[in-house]
Amino acid sequence: MLNSTGELEFSNEEDPEIISQLTSLPLSSGKSSAGVPEKTGYPDSVYVMAANIFQGIQIEKSAQKVLIKYGNEPLRSLSESEDQSFQRLSYELAFSALKYQDILETILIDSCIFPSTTIPDHLSSLIIVMLYDFQDRKFQTRVLSDNEEPISEVQEVENLLNSFKIKLAAALARCRIKHDAVSIYHILPETVRKQELRASTLPLYAWINTCKISPEEVYNNLKRRGYNKVKSVLHIDDKVFAVDQHCYDVLIFPSHLKNDLINIDLFKDYKLIFQDKSRSLAVHSVKALLNMEDDILMVNTGSWYTVAHMSVLTNNNTSKVFVCGVQSQAKDPDLKTLFTKIGCKNIEILRETFINIESKDHRLQKVKVILLLPRCSGLGVSNPVEFILNEHEDTEFLKDHSQGGISVDKLHVLAQQQYEQLTHAMKFTKAQAVVYCTCSVCPEENEAVVEKALEFQDLGNKGQPYRLSPPVLPLCSLKEIQLSTDKFFRMEPSEITNGCFLSILTRERDPSETVSVKDVLARAAAKGLLDGIELGKSSKREKKKKKSKTSLTKGATTDDGIQMKIAEFLNRETKASANLSETVTKPPLPQKNTAQVEASSQTRKPNKLAPHAAVPTFMKNTCPSRPHERQTRFLRPRPEDRMVALKPIEIVLPPVFMPFSSPQGIRSRMPAQHLYCRWVAPKALVPTCLPTRSLSGKEEKPKDDTPSSLLRPPRRWL
Repeated sequence: MLNSTGELEFSNEEDPEIISQLTSLPLSSGKSSAGVPEKTGYPDSVYVMAANIFQGIQIEKSAQKVLIKYGNEPLRSLSESEDQSFQRLSYELAFSALKYQDILETILIDSCIFPSTTIPDHLSSLIIVMLYDFQDRKFQTRVLSDNEEPISEVQEVENLLNSFKIKLAAALARCRIKHDAVSIYHILPETVRKQELRASTLPLYAWINTCKISPEEVYNNLKRRGYNKVKSVLHIDDKVFAVDQHCYDVLIFPSHLKNDLINIDLFKDYKLIFQDKSRSLAVHSVKALLNMEDDILMVNTGSWYTVAHMSVLTNNNTSKVFVCGVQSQAKDPDLKTLFTKIGCKNIEILRETFINIESKDHRLQKVKVILLLPRCSGLGVSNPVEFILNEHEDTEFLKDHSQGGISVDKLHVLAQQQYEQLTHAMKFTKAQAVVYCTCSVCPEENEAVVEKALEFQDLGNKGQPYRLSPPVLPLCSLKEIQLSTDKFFRMEPSEITNGCFLSILTRERDPSETVSVKDVLARAAAKGLLDGIELGKSSKREKKKKKSKTSLTKGATTDDGIQMKIAEFLNRETKASANLSETVTKPPLPQKNTAQVEASSQTRKPNKLAPHAAVPTFMKNTCPSRPHERQTRFLRPRPEDRMVALKPIEIVLPPVFMPFSSPQGIRSRMPAQHLYCRWVAPKALVPTCLPTRSLSGKEEKPKDDTPSSLLRPPRRWL
C-alpha cells in the first residue's frame, strides 16, 4: 500500500485559481488541441506491459545522480495479449516515458512524491509511465471500461497521482518556465523533435502477397472499399493508396488509415502485409540477382515478414530460402503457422548462428546470393516503435532513439560486428553476390564497413574477388541519382520514408559455369522486362545450338561456292585474253597488274570500248549479273569513293578520227586502219574529282616510240 504524509495538507498551500490555470496550459505538445479527441487513458494491462518494457530500457545513472530506484522484478499481468495493437500501445507509452525520463523524475521529486511516500522499487516504472499519460491527459480523470478487470497495482498508483494532482501540475509549470518552453515537448533535443515530426507524417508500406492474390485484385478490392489510387499519398487525408516506384508489389497508405486497414480482410488474411520499405528494397535487390535455381541465405532478418517476402518473390523458381540464427525450437510451431498462413513453401531454418556456419557447408552449395541485414543503430528510422514491432526484437533499439543518437563506443562495437559478418559472407566460395542493407545513415556502419571488407578480402579463395556493383533498383529522382554516384544506394530520412543504405557486392562467375537461357529470362523478369511472357515457352538450348550449327554450315557452304565461281570465271577470262593476244600481229602489250587483268577480263557488250583508267578500279566492275563479286571484293570502299561525282560508265566512241587541232599532221602519222582512242589516266592516285579541263592534242598525241600504248587491235565482235 502507498502511504503519504503530506497529501492531505496540500490543498491549502496553493491558490485554486492559479492551479486551474496551470492545468489548462498545453503540457506535452506544442500543437493546438482543437479538433483532436480528448485522451481517456489506457487499459490497466497496457500500463503494466509498458512498465515492464520501461524497466528493461530505462537509462541507468551513476550512484551520485540516482534520484529514483527501479527494481528488477517485473509486474505480473492477468493476461498476456498477443494483439498487435495492444503491443503497439504499450511500446509507444514506454518509449514516450523513456524520452521524458529526466523531466518526469524531476517532477516527481519537485512534487514531493519522492521521497515523502513509501513506494516499492518495482512500482517506480509503473509510476513513470502512468505520470506521463496523466500529464498528457492534462491531469483529467481516466475513463474506466466496464469490461476490463482492474489490476490492483495500477489502481493504487492512479490514486496516488490523483491525490498529488495539483502539486504535479505546479511542478510541471515550473519545469517549463525553467527551460523557457511552451510544453515539455520543446524541452526534448532537436534531433528527437525532428524524428517525432517525421514519424507523424510517415506513410504506411505494405507488400502484396502474390501467392494469394494478384496486384489487380488488390486494387479492385481497395476501390470497392472506397480507396482511390493516386500517385502520392503525401498530405492527403482521404482514403487513398499509391504504388511504390522502386518495388512494384509495395503499396503506400497514409498513416492515419492504420486502424482502418488492420481490420479489413486483405490484412487479416495475409494478402497485404505491413513492412518497412528498406526491407522490401533489400529483397527486391536479391531477386534481381537470382537465376532460376539459385538459393538464398538470409542473415539477421529481424522480422519473419522479410523472410516471407523473399519466399513469395521466389515462389515461381526452384530456389530455397535458408535462414540462420533461430536457436530456440519453441518458435518452430509459431513460425510454421505463420509461413503456412502466408503461403511460403521454400523456407529452411538453420539452427546455427551465421558466424558458426562453415563456408563449405554441404547444405549451402547452391546458395548464390547472401542477404545480410546486420543489427545496426537504426538512426535512419523515424518511427522506432513501428520498426521494432515489424523488424527488430531488441528493446535496446528504443533506448538509443530516445536520446536522438548513439554513443561512439557502441557505434564502434556495431561496426565491428557488421564487418565480421560481411567478411564471413564473402568467404562462401559458391556465392556470387552479397546484398548488405542497414536502416542507418551513419557512414561508420555503411560505406566504411563495405570498403574495409573489399580492401581486406581474402584473395586466396577459389572464387573471383568481390567488387562493388551499381544498384539494381530503379533511380526515380535526381536526388537518388546523386546519392548513388559511388555505386551505393541511399535514402535519407524524410516525411515519406525512413533512411536506409544498400550495397551490392558481386564477383565474376566462374568461367566453367554456363548461364542457361532460363537464368537470363529469370533476371529479365525480375527487372520487369518480360511482362506477360511465360518463361516456360522459351526454346531449349540444344535446339538453338543445332540451329546455329546448321546456319553456320550453310553460310560456309554458300561462301565457298561463291569463291569457286569467282575463281573459275577469272581463269576462263584469263585464257580468253591469252588466246586473243596470240592472234594479234602487233608487238605484245606489257604485262598488266592484277587490277588491269580483272578489268580487261570482264564481259563487254559489242561496239564498246574499255572504260577510262582514271575511273577507280572497283567502279569498272558494273556487271549487274554478278552482284556477289562486288560484295566479296570490295567490302570496305576507299575514302575517295564518297568524293567521286560521276557514276561508273563505259565511254564508247565510234570508229572515226578524233578532231585534233592539226588533222593533216596527224593523218600523215596515223596508219590507214581505224583508230580506237583510249583515255589514259596518270599513274598517281585518283583525284578527289574528275578533271574538268578539256583535253588537248598534246595529251592524246601518241608517241613515236610507243605507238602500241594507244593503238589496240580490232575486236573479234566488231
